[in-house]
Amino acid sequence: MAPKSQKQKSSAGRKKPKWGKTKQTLPDREETEPINMESMGHPEIYPLVLTTQTQEIFNCRIDEDITDEQPYKLIKKEDIFADFQNRAAVSDFHPVKKVIQEYPGDELLVVYDKDFKYGLNFYLIGTEEGKENYLNSPEVPEEQEEYKEHIPEDVYIYKPPISKPWVSLGSEKEIAEELVKESTKQITYMISRKRSEFGAPIKFSDQNASSVKDAYIECTAYPDRHFALKQLEKDVGMQVVPKVKDTSTQTRWTYPKNAITQYYPRELSEEEKETFGQSKPLSDFLNNTCISVEIALQQNEIMNTFIDDWKCLAEEESSFGDKTDTHLKEYQSFTDLHNLTEKMITSVSWHPTIYGLIAVSVAVRLSLEERVQFSGKLLLQPSLILFWSFSDPIHPQLMLESPDDIFCFKFCPSDPNIIAGGCINGQIVMWDITAHADRIENIKTGGSRSKKVTLKPMFLLEPDSNKEATYIRHCAVSSIENGHKKVITDIHWLSDTFEINRLGAVFENRNGICCQLVTCSADCTICFWDIRPQKALTPQLIEKKKEEHIEIPLDVPSTFLHLDLSWKPLTKIRLSKGETSLDHCPTKISLSEDNLLYKAQDKILAQSKAVKAGEMNPYHNLEAGLANHLKPLEDFCTKFFVGTEEGGVIYTDWKMERDPETGRLMTKKPVSLYTIHDGSVHTVQRSPFYKDIILTIGGWNVAIWKEGVMTGPLLQSSCAPKRYTAGHWSLTRPGVFYIGREDGYIDIWDLLEKTHEPALSQNICITMITYIKPWTFSAKQQFIAIADYYGTLHILEIPWTLSHPSTNEVSSMNHYFEREVKHLEYVEERKKIREQEKKEMELELEKTKVKTYQKSKEQLEAELKMDYESYLELEKNTLINLGFIKVKETMSFMDL
Repeated sequence: MAPKSQKQKSSAGRKKPKWGKTKQTLPDREETEPINMESMGHPEIYPLVLTTQTQEIFNCRIDEDITDEQPYKLIKKEDIFADFQNRAAVSDFHPVKKVIQEYPGDELLVVYDKDFKYGLNFYLIGTEEGKENYLNSPEVPEEQEEYKEHIPEDVYIYKPPISKPWVSLGSEKEIAEELVKESTKQITYMISRKRSEFGAPIKFSDQNASSVKDAYIECTAYPDRHFALKQLEKDVGMQVVPKVKDTSTQTRWTYPKNAITQYYPRELSEEEKETFGQSKPLSDFLNNTCISVEIALQQNEIMNTFIDDWKCLAEEESSFGDKTDTHLKEYQSFTDLHNLTEKMITSVSWHPTIYGLIAVSVAVRLSLEERVQFSGKLLLQPSLILFWSFSDPIHPQLMLESPDDIFCFKFCPSDPNIIAGGCINGQIVMWDITAHADRIENIKTGGSRSKKVTLKPMFLLEPDSNKEATYIRHCAVSSIENGHKKVITDIHWLSDTFEINRLGAVFENRNGICCQLVTCSADCTICFWDIRPQKALTPQLIEKKKEEHIEIPLDVPSTFLHLDLSWKPLTKIRLSKGETSLDHCPTKISLSEDNLLYKAQDKILAQSKAVKAGEMNPYHNLEAGLANHLKPLEDFCTKFFVGTEEGGVIYTDWKMERDPETGRLMTKKPVSLYTIHDGSVHTVQRSPFYKDIILTIGGWNVAIWKEGVMTGPLLQSSCAPKRYTAGHWSLTRPGVFYIGREDGYIDIWDLLEKTHEPALSQNICITMITYIKPWTFSAKQQFIAIADYYGTLHILEIPWTLSHPSTNEVSSMNHYFEREVKHLEYVEERKKIREQEKKEMELELEKTKVKTYQKSKEQLEAELKMDYESYLELEKNTLINLGFIKVKETMSFMDL
């Protein structure tokens, strides 16, 4: 109880100086309008000042009658009126006299404002509703009360908003004025018919509307030349208005007017002219300056002195744009308007010999669950590879049919009329379009390659008269039981310089043409395929096979008849992880001979001309090389790069080895494995200029590798703002490559300009880019094909700066890669040195610990004695220097 009394005493003492009895001597206050808390959202609350005397009169003393548990007091209306009669205007309730008189109830609620929330020590609730709300407030459960006690005062407690009556400020009037109201009256027509005529046949006939009664005359709409719609008023909303500033000068501005002034030149007299012309200074001046004037006139005739050298510095050839222009220019686009199903482009390939012809494979945009659900409908839709020509952007020239959606395909490097593709169901499909080669040639070349003309704009080319696209069926399809089990993600033709056997050994190619394929699939396998028959067919076997097989349609060539539904892979590689039973899932592969395919165009042209000249197509006689002896190739690199679905880059060997325990053929362990990318790798590509430089793109970053360097990538980019979805090297500049993103932008990297970020980002479309494929049409014209997720193929022209390399760019990039290799070697050496230093430090720490533990008791006592003697010597020298002892006393001090 002691603290309570102290609190009461302090509160009473605090308030007496403010509201003492001196208030009774104040003059009568005029009746004013009572002040409430309407500005704070409480119009029923009226703040009051109750002095100590008033508190004693109405028994509402602080900390006695009013406590924290009951901070209010109900005062009768009669007692307040009696206080008005006794103290008149001195009464503390006088400011709210009008509210008390109009109060309908008998008792008024006065609440103690301990925290001076409303500015004074008490406040009066002037309405019955407010009093009931205060007295009958919802009770707080005990658990919540205990929780509130533990909450510190500075913690914010949420208070729900209180609904208030809506007060109109005139906004509805403005809205009504801005509403669009119809000025003309609506006309309603009702058309009826007799009930008996319902369902009766209708007979139409011609009649003269003017001569027949109850007929009508058609009044067609026509423009009225005499009618003009004038704009009387326009409502425009403005947010930013420029500032207007009036300024003035000291100069007086007059109105402009036309004026003319006539004058005569001041001339010398005839005598002065003769004297000045015969003077020596004039003749000396002319003799000295005539040579300079003649040289200046000659230079003006030779060259233009007023030309801007900086602007002409980048204009090597004005017909191909400014060299400073680095943006891709839209040239043409292709969209399949005849197929209304939602399809995306999965792969793009330019025709190797026919300029202006490009092939794309399309697939339905469905997930695996949706494909299973709509499998019946998908069987009715054709899966196609479309051939587009620049001469006709609407109608495809050819359509190659396949049993299922194609996700990758390649033209044969030896014969462009042979095409191989990989399906989503794991099958390989072969086409032979030799019979349709003449139809799709719309730009013919001359006798030599040098006479090739550049592409003209598409509006100058005349499309073919035949608009119907030709559907071509596939020649052969692989066995679905022995091939891949999932979608084929990448396919490559092996070079015509070598071939492999079942063990992966490399031999000289006996046919001299590309006869083998390599594919990778999501079923964690890499398969090698051979399109030749495994054994030579005798005439009896051929006749027997013809009897067994169903009759071949006339429009299907019999080039690969021996492969249809029986084609099996030559060898199969599985990339095992080793520690677990799981395997790596390859998505893209890159062989060591891939860079040779970039430069095989001249060879393809020569072979195609030989076929046209009348020679036999070697693909129609694949059995010719079976009897040739296989010559092994020594020192052939059988290692290749693989990109996985987990973002890893594997460098492995396709040669098989026998397990020493079981004797079975098994794949060799990967030479190196790096998990650099944070997503599925969709691009593994060798540089067209360097055989050992590989570009990998996956997830949100890019990496450049060098074959033979096992310490890591030469270049690894930082995380991009959007996921990368496609990429390709430039065909003419060794330091440039293009990367497509999921937001429709394409990043152009120029390593000569920047190595940490793209040199340029350009928007191509509004959806994900699925494939990028550049192609060189001539030395002065290059294009890049960019496919998107909505099935549109964009053809863009590559500018001069991105298509023509600078001086010594190949050697500069080579020096850059060499520097990066040296940097990686230096980093590895530093790591080894650091590890060695760390081991040496750990050994020294262990030795010191062993030494301390191995010391005997006598050695420890001897060390302590030596320390004590050194301490005594130091103490003696200090006392001598301070003068406390003399030199003679040192002997006795030492004796002690």
